Amino acid sequence: MKIGIIGVGCSKFGVRDTTIQELAFEAVKEALDDANITQDDVNISVVGSVGTRNYELMPAVPVNEYCGFSGKGPIRVESACATGSSAVYTAYASIASGVAEVAIAIGVEKMTEVETPVSLAVGGRAGNYLWEFHQYGTTFPAYYAMHASSHMAKYGTTEEQMALVAVKAHRNAVKNPKAHLQKEIDVETVLNSRVIAYPLKLFDCSPISDGASAVILASESKVKELGADAVWIEGIGYSSDTSNMTRRESFVGLKASVEASRMAYRMAKIDNPVNQLDIATVHDCFTIAEIIAYEDLGFCRKGEGGRFIEDGESDFGGKIPVNTFGGLKAKGHPLAATGTAMVYEIVKQLREEAGKLQAEIKNYAGLTHNIGGTGHFAWVFVLRR
Repeated sequence: MKIGIIGVGCSKFGVRDTTIQELAFEAVKEALDDANITQDDVNISVVGSVGTRNYELMPAVPVNEYCGFSGKGPIRVESACATGSSAVYTAYASIASGVAEVAIAIGVEKMTEVETPVSLAVGGRAGNYLWEFHQYGTTFPAYYAMHASSHMAKYGTTEEQMALVAVKAHRNAVKNPKAHLQKEIDVETVLNSRVIAYPLKLFDCSPISDGASAVILASESKVKELGADAVWIEGIGYSSDTSNMTRRESFVGLKASVEASRMAYRMAKIDNPVNQLDIATVHDCFTIAEIIAYEDLGFCRKGEGGRFIEDGESDFGGKIPVNTFGGLKAKGHPLAATGTAMVYEIVKQLREEAGKLQAEIKNYAGLTHNIGGTGHFAWVFVLRR
């Protein structure tokens, strides 16, 4: 069964003075308008929210009710930073199983209601609490600092190459009115910013953001009935890895990313991603994460991710433009909204509706890569129009 995406919506990311319900509705309304349908046409709602930093500990029902989907679910999903992708998969599976013909996946997060030190501590508990946070206080910048240090030691990746990821992200975000950080920076700004967890500095890290995004999926027969211009889900890949970093074989890559991408590529018949895909969004919660993703997803060979960004291969005009809307790094990273926002970006690009951020589209195929934790979860989708 073919399942297509018929509507997408995304709120403005940043520090938002709204309720979580209002934030979600901002994305849901845009998605419904985009699909040219109403709440009555939706059979089931999936609400993704990590929900560890807002006043509403069980936000799925209040969000669902406010958005007009009472009685149509909700199913709540949580997979850390990959929650949005899990929501899309659950909506996809609901249609594939025959339970629904039209399903909506909503990712929503309010993260700025607590101070930064509290948010950092909560995030640190999202790895392996007893072994790594309780005993050693390991936070997420510290986790990715280990990845960065290992990559630098083994492959010679430099702080300047990591800074180039941030510079590209901010340059794209300036042209995205929904991005959190809309200010261009240069390499020196990144290198001279204060150290958070060496070698990662302030501008190597994604901001703490509020935000919501939504994706509406439909069966092939419903797409035809509605006369919709669908973007089809052609490949799905998922995997996971141990939550205990001491049990990892290596810190220079994420095994879960490699396995998830291979699964999605098999399903979508992709054997040369750089030649067959036009565009990609990857999980750049920290600059080193984007460099590692180039390698894990097969955009370049292992150890060559630093050179890939340095040569402009992930920028407009390069081999495969990556994170054209500013990425997590500058667009923002409201955890559960990230995966659905990645789908929003790729759908906009494949429809050639990305305005000043439009990439050249030849194959009409794109990829999303969404990580939860440090490879605790991994989701890859291949979309084609």
